[in-house]
Amino acid sequence: MSHPTTAYKVLTGDQMQALEADIFEGAPVDVADGYIHLSTVDQLTETVDRHFAGQSNLWVAAVDLEAQGKALKWEESRGGALFPHLHGKLLLETVIAYGPLEREDDGTVKLPVAG
Repeated sequence: MSHPTTAYKVLTGDQMQALEADIFEGAPVDVADGYIHLSTVDQLTETVDRHFAGQSNLWVAAVDLEAQGKALKWEESRGGALFPHLHGKLLLETVIAYGPLEREDDGTVKLPVAG
């Protein structure tokens, strides 16, 4: 099975500012786990609902997985599903698009559009 070439990172406003300054070292959970948690398009809405419920000023960054090289690993996580984990820093140059977290009418998270 081939993996998608894009994954998504949900960021707080402060974390988005760090990424815009060029390097994102990870959220507290990322630092604790030793890698940056990413989600595929199919995992994104559940990730937001489960880990960011009730929070405002959230952002979504689309990450080019092919640009991560060997730092990217697909590892089993929630319910045995494979998640993309970045074992390193997230560089702004590998982010395809980002924008404020918004939802579609059906509640799914809208994907950021490159502009």
